[in-house]
Amino acid sequence: MKSIGHETCFSYLGNKETVAELFGEVAPKIASRPGGYTRVIRTGFRKGDGAEMAMIELVDYNDIMVSASKATSPELVTKRRTRRSSKKAKTEDATEPNVGETSESSSEENK
Repeated sequence: MKSIGHETCFSYLGNKETVAELFGEVAPKIASRPGGYTRVIRTGFRKGDGAEMAMIELVDYNDIMVSASKATSPELVTKRRTRRSSKKAKTEDATEPNVGETSESSSEENK
């Protein structure tokens, strides 16, 4: 049974899957919150019409999701990313043989 809140939310969002997720999964998890703790993150201006854009995030919702996922999954696997070799190291390797060749050729010219 849909309430008026569902219809109002759908009129703003325009996506029934998003409304279903909001009222089905998110709403029960945050129903016991004592207040509306939100964070507004400004994302800049939209290219088309220059309207200012922002994302709204529930402050402790991510903490709730992390604790819920730890409870459901036996072990979280974290991957460490390694950095790729820098361009500076590649250019140094490329220039070293050239430097050696030029110094040998200049020493031969000096003889």
